[in-house]
Amino acid sequence: MTQTTTDHAKIRRWAESRDGRPSIVPAGGEGGILRIDFAEPEENLEPIEWEEFFRIFEQNDLAFLYQEETSDGETSRFNKFVSRA
Repeated sequence: MTQTTTDHAKIRRWAESRDGRPSIVPAGGEGGILRIDFAEPEENLEPIEWEEFFRIFEQNDLAFLYQEETSDGETSRFNKFVSRA
């Protein structure tokens, strides 16, 4: 079951409890495409600070769609950024 939130503290707790770090897929201009990077850093992702992450999150009017557990009860890392509209 997925849930959606815009609560910064909840998003950060969810990510950090899974060893996730805030990052972006760099794009031309300001900002980028938000991602949570897990485990070994991915080459195509650029790490950023949480403050910058949430600035982009708010600027783009996003919500965080996530899953706490998989269907078999394991901790899930499923997440997606979606429009609040």
